Amino acid sequence: MSTTLQTLNRRNFIKVSATVSGGLVIGFRWGNAAHHGNKGDAVFEPNAFLKIDRKGRVTLLNQNPECGQGIKTAFPMIIAEELDVDWKDVTIEQAPLNTESYVRQVAGGSGSIRSSYEVLRQAGASARAVLVAAAAQKWGVKASQCTTKNSKVYHKAKKASYGDLVDAASKLSVPGNVKLKDKKDFRIFGTRIPNCDNEGIVTGAQKYGIDTKTEGMLYGAISNPPAHGLKLGGFNDSSALNVPGVKKVISWDDKVAVLATSNYAAFKGKDALSIDWKENGERESTARLSSEFKRAIENEKGDIKRKVGDVHAGLKNAAKIIEAEYEVPFIAHAPMEPINMYADVKKDSAHLIGPTQTPERARQAAAKILGIPESKIIVEMTRIGGGFGRRLKTDFVEDAVNASKLAGAPVNIIWKREEDMHAGNFRPAATYKYQVGIDRDGNLDTWYMRSASAYERGAIRAENFPNGAIPNFQIDTFHVPSKVTMQAWRSPHHNVVSYLDQSFLEEIALELGKEPLAFRLELLDKAIKDPDGKLDYDPVRLRDVLVAVAEMANWGKSKKKGVHQGISAHFSHHSYVGQVAEVSVNNGDLKVHKYYCAVDCGQLINRSGAENQAEGGIIDGLGSAWFCDMPIVSGSSQNLNFDSYRLIRMNEAPDVETRFLDTDYPPTGLGEPALPPAPAAVANAIFAATGVRIRKLPFVQNRLG
Repeated sequence: MSTTLQTLNRRNFIKVSATVSGGLVIGFRWGNAAHHGNKGDAVFEPNAFLKIDRKGRVTLLNQNPECGQGIKTAFPMIIAEELDVDWKDVTIEQAPLNTESYVRQVAGGSGSIRSSYEVLRQAGASARAVLVAAAAQKWGVKASQCTTKNSKVYHKAKKASYGDLVDAASKLSVPGNVKLKDKKDFRIFGTRIPNCDNEGIVTGAQKYGIDTKTEGMLYGAISNPPAHGLKLGGFNDSSALNVPGVKKVISWDDKVAVLATSNYAAFKGKDALSIDWKENGERESTARLSSEFKRAIENEKGDIKRKVGDVHAGLKNAAKIIEAEYEVPFIAHAPMEPINMYADVKKDSAHLIGPTQTPERARQAAAKILGIPESKIIVEMTRIGGGFGRRLKTDFVEDAVNASKLAGAPVNIIWKREEDMHAGNFRPAATYKYQVGIDRDGNLDTWYMRSASAYERGAIRAENFPNGAIPNFQIDTFHVPSKVTMQAWRSPHHNVVSYLDQSFLEEIALELGKEPLAFRLELLDKAIKDPDGKLDYDPVRLRDVLVAVAEMANWGKSKKKGVHQGISAHFSHHSYVGQVAEVSVNNGDLKVHKYYCAVDCGQLINRSGAENQAEGGIIDGLGSAWFCDMPIVSGSSQNLNFDSYRLIRMNEAPDVETRFLDTDYPPTGLGEPALPPAPAAVANAIFAATGVRIRKLPFVQNRLG
């Protein structure tokens, strides 16, 4: 791949946008209404833009990183819906980082569509209004008498294509207030549109960060400390420099990089290095952390994250107390695309290209290293071959910047898989202790959860169900410092808390002799009618997905012999998901046959993309709970590649049936919400099949019969 590097400042951006193909350009702000783009730089300051050329082609510049969540397809669908354009006329291009024009250029938190939905609609509607006004003026009729459909404006027997109208439209002003479509008039929302990058991905034409290549560029192979907390002492690079193609060996902080004319040569040179790593205190271990977690929970005062009522009085007065302890391990992100980043550092500027989920943070990190203004740094985003939160960090960006700065040449840093697994950035390991009190009437009266983890802010989500349904409710966290670095992992903390809460709720239900679904609905009814404390979720919407998924799965009705069901539900990223899993266990071997999934994510944009996110989230959640584990022994990560770091395989992936509830809410997150309920649905089904309650992940480390 040869990449042409061109500075794209705002003035050039405006000039290109306003002149290409002689078309109509509608720029728009995120957080404001649409702006007309044809009257000069003074009024055309887009954060993104909609362009219509004389052939009627519509182009949308996408602000956010694309990491498989389908935003490059969904964003233009929103524009196209309000514009009333024929989908075949729409294309999308990836924008570089531009904080003067965009806000929230981030792939994370399942927030892209939720934060941009109304503004994108306004941009499309504004463009449509200008085109209608141009047609009405041409025909001498009122704009209110015209209609639009499939990139054309109509008035009785007259019609004009959008392409025919752009010159006339470019002379008109954009109206201040534009009426958006009613839901009943949507033609594109909720349909299945193939991902715009599908063809390139399937054929191999799609370019990723590792494909970036420019004149004079070197490839860089990084050596990270092989154990958490080790420091760089020194290194001998003589053997590395004898490898054909190796040009330089450089170091900074606690890293060593081999730079070469090919990736192969860089890796061979890396393997030839002799590095002296220095100890830095006691080495970490999973065994130590597990022991310290339990000690902290029993002996220290925690940080209260949520408190309603008095749990200590509730437990003291309880007719019955139910307790359980759960453990979860460190797990890695393990994205299929290796960690990589390109940097070309000059005396007073820099150009970065690569798969970052947070381009603004990447630029900030580069500016700090180089001591230059952020305005002198260009950041281009490539399609990300899996992020899951790993690429929210900037360590690999810093590697590329440091390497290019020291080498005096452009560098594309590519980490070997083992380097990423060594480096940490894991989902936190943690221990959770539950105590609940049952009052004399058999009601769940008290809920007390204490969590100890190596994550400083606590590996919990305190705002979720069953909070609001229990009069005495408290969550405490305890921090055990560790040299292992941690990072957000797809649906941070929700991915664990849902498994914990939904599993323990089932334990309580069965202890009380109550049917699991009925028990959840009973608690939700309490949260609806008489909530305890502040509610951060809508119990009606959570109830509705539970009822819907139970109906889909014929919950509680006889299944094929040996097949058992488990149920779960969770609220995250403003969305609600209910799931039922069907499993069988034969001679200790688990088979997950099917998931049923009911989702309330508000207005559905792309049904194909939504199904992809729901099904992918379930499989990711199931696989991580079933197999993933990153034990730390003598400071070192133990599972360094896919031969030992087990992922779910194709023949283990279940069939998934998904239903999206038709509601009047605006769209909410979908890249993450289907993942958290997945582990508990299977764990509860395993208990139904075997009587084995899984309190320690992953599943594979438990005997199932």
